[in-house]
Amino acid sequence: MPVPDARGELQIDGAWTDVTAYIAESTGIQLSRGRSDEGRTVDPGAGALTLLSPNGRFSNRNPYSPYFGKLPRNTPFRATVAGAVPALYVPEGVAGRASTSDTAALDITGDIDVRVDVAPLQWWGVGIGYELMGKYLVTGDQRSWRLMVTGEGELLLAWSPTGTSTFLEQRSPKLPILRQRQAVRATLDVNNGVGGYTVTFYVAESLAGPWTQFGQTVTTSGTTSIFNSTAPLEVGDITTVAFTNHERRIYGAEIRSGIGGTVVAAPDFTILAVGSTSFVDATGKTWTVANGASISDRVSRAVHQVPTWPARWHVSGHDQRAAIQTAGILRRLGQGTKALASTLRRRVPSYSPLAYWPMEDGESATQAAPAVGLSGPLAVSGFTFAQDSSLAGSSPLPTVDASATMRGIVPAPKTPSTSWALVMLYRTDNPPATEQEWLSWRTTGTVRRWRVTMGTGGSHLLGYDLTGALVVDYPVGTGTQIFDGWYRLELRAQQNGGNVDYTIEWTKVGGTSLAGSGSVAGTVGIVTTVDTRFGTTSDLRVGHLGVFTNLAASSDAYDSADHGFTGETAKARLIRLAAEESATVSLAVHDGDLTRSTERLGPQRPAPLYELLQEAADADGGILYEDPGRAALVYRTRASLENQPVRLTLDYAKIAPPFEPTENDLNLRNIVEVRRDGGSSGTAVLTEGPLRADVIGVYDESIVRSLYLDEQAPIQAGWRLHLASWDEARYPTVHIMLHKSPELIPAVAALGIGDRIQIINTPPWMPPGPVDLIVQRIDDDIRTLTWDVTLTCSPAGPWSVGVVNDSVLGIVDTDGCSLAAGVTQSATTWSVTSTGARWINSTTFPTEFPFDWIVDGEVVAVTSITDTGGTQSATVIRSVNGVVKAHSAGVSIQLAQPAYLAM
Repeated sequence: MPVPDARGELQIDGAWTDVTAYIAESTGIQLSRGRSDEGRTVDPGAGALTLLSPNGRFSNRNPYSPYFGKLPRNTPFRATVAGAVPALYVPEGVAGRASTSDTAALDITGDIDVRVDVAPLQWWGVGIGYELMGKYLVTGDQRSWRLMVTGEGELLLAWSPTGTSTFLEQRSPKLPILRQRQAVRATLDVNNGVGGYTVTFYVAESLAGPWTQFGQTVTTSGTTSIFNSTAPLEVGDITTVAFTNHERRIYGAEIRSGIGGTVVAAPDFTILAVGSTSFVDATGKTWTVANGASISDRVSRAVHQVPTWPARWHVSGHDQRAAIQTAGILRRLGQGTKALASTLRRRVPSYSPLAYWPMEDGESATQAAPAVGLSGPLAVSGFTFAQDSSLAGSSPLPTVDASATMRGIVPAPKTPSTSWALVMLYRTDNPPATEQEWLSWRTTGTVRRWRVTMGTGGSHLLGYDLTGALVVDYPVGTGTQIFDGWYRLELRAQQNGGNVDYTIEWTKVGGTSLAGSGSVAGTVGIVTTVDTRFGTTSDLRVGHLGVFTNLAASSDAYDSADHGFTGETAKARLIRLAAEESATVSLAVHDGDLTRSTERLGPQRPAPLYELLQEAADADGGILYEDPGRAALVYRTRASLENQPVRLTLDYAKIAPPFEPTENDLNLRNIVEVRRDGGSSGTAVLTEGPLRADVIGVYDESIVRSLYLDEQAPIQAGWRLHLASWDEARYPTVHIMLHKSPELIPAVAALGIGDRIQIINTPPWMPPGPVDLIVQRIDDDIRTLTWDVTLTCSPAGPWSVGVVNDSVLGIVDTDGCSLAAGVTQSATTWSVTSTGARWINSTTFPTEFPFDWIVDGEVVAVTSITDTGGTQSATVIRSVNGVVKAHSAGVSIQLAQPAYLAM
């Protein structure tokens, strides 16, 4: 069996089957995930292993195999290892828990503070809603409180003042995901002193905090209380609460009586022996692990698929093997070449229109195909399809000649309806001076035929009864204001007693609305036919004609989709696309600074799903990678990479060779142009330092990004230049032999793509100070007696960005500073001269000291500076980083940690 207790499993007939005993020792398990350097997109995860296949055991077509017909292409494969941080492991589909009996200390009826450190397989998603912990027994009406995560990604705290089925609850906004494992917290102040109760939600990286509030404090009038129940306290699944049995690893929990008050229960699963079924927590309470849960230290290194099942054997017929290559989900997603339809074509059908004709047909089409329902095609004349691509939320739409017609049958609704709505998008750059027909339809109501006429002189909504008499003549003074771009024309009617209330509304795509309404006696009926003869306008373009019975749906279906969700943040687009394509991909988000949004994007154009996901990630500058715990993706925002804590500290002595710096120009750029897709551009040029173009030559690039505004392009160019011109040696790989340093296993097993690591105690021939790196790729080589992990890394330095009022990251450098006179290797009083702004003085700003300078490789701590004009006197502590040397007059002085502006 590979070290340390590694397992390979195949999902056969829906269950994970351990096949470790059949893995050839000579090859073991080889795994990789991430990207080869910071300038690339992530490669599909890959794996390799050889399965011994006696008598064709792993042959899908061998009728004597126990797995005959059960090993199709893309059979899921999972590789796990032991040695991670122990946790309460609740498998998928299992109602597992750890519980302790009711005690007086747990009978909290007033303020309560509950906290859980957890890593679910997936934080939230369609159909996922799972409990975290609670004291909540439905049987006998013994409900006190419970904490859970909803399928919408909200943290929910529910409690009952009476123990009955009548209970109160508060939900947070969608949870911010700092990383897969994080701590969540909810507090309830039952009497906030102003006649109400208050609920507040928090998130942190661990139970130790610091806690960051997310969402607003929720205050409700009227005080409350928590029922004193006899229910046990349960962590994991709550016995009588039937939500999803979702896989999760729970590392610890705390229940406090009072907000920040006395700890009354504190199960810490990280200190338990693997397999423990009973333990006592720090407060003296005895806990029992049951119902399929376990204390486990196993962690997944990859969840892949097996796309092919090659069979090999010796010429003698012996030594039958299956040398398989496994692949992550990106392999399948990357092979998809079918473009997703336009945002309108995708969104409108989800709102259940009776009829919907997108009119995105090919240029040789003679009719418009329906997208939904039982309606037939839209018969047209005078249409030339696929001519106009200017509507961001649509594929090319037709132009309409003068006196063109369109006619389509609208199916009757399946259930009786007392309302209807029609929606159509249009554009003309040459509007008619006199009113002409733009849309006409027929109903079974009192008004049998409705017409909309429009012109620069005004517009009318007209209605005719069964005899052809005009019964509605509603004028709207629109003038030219409905002809400056793409507009959405909406007509809505609903029964109101003996009258029909009607509304006509124009909404500029991405802009404001203009509406008018009226009423006519009679019945509303249902729409039966769209039957329109257009006027003499010669440059009209139309599309996305829909008929609805739900009035709210008629607007919601088009909102934002008509402009392709222009201005949407990268994070929001990734989440939305994953929700829309949930059958294809699942996505989690690893967020960073919760006060900053991700980059705003331009319109979503038709493209394959993975291209759209990567387009959003590229614009934001984060990393889209495969989740090692499931067949899903994770998006790590740019903000999550900035100023992050060190996840792994490695002593140089623990690193296996090679660990060699390289000074190459692989990703070097000193001129960067970023062009907004469909817009303007911005260029950043390196003007300082040894890597500028006039010193080493031109290293330039020009890239296109989906951006909302032209103003984003120069900012993006500056940030990319900052990353690509970072002047520091690269340490491409960090090789760790975990079989020789098993104490490192928990920390290494917890590392993710984009995490920060440091190498300390480097030898004197290397640059001083720790080597600060970002993990870009993780490779595992797991064999019988060895486990080698190789980390592909890039410098972490450029990801340290300025923070206002921070004692280290909030200090701004001068325009230039140098020694006014030479100093010996031990001198602690320096005379310095600055160009432009001077350094602050310690008399006026005593709390800003000390801070660090770097001078010819030596770092010194500045403890004071006197204010004496252009030349200042500084007192320093020498050799902070171990470098001891004298310095000549004129040598440059810079902040050791200057503040860089984040994008």
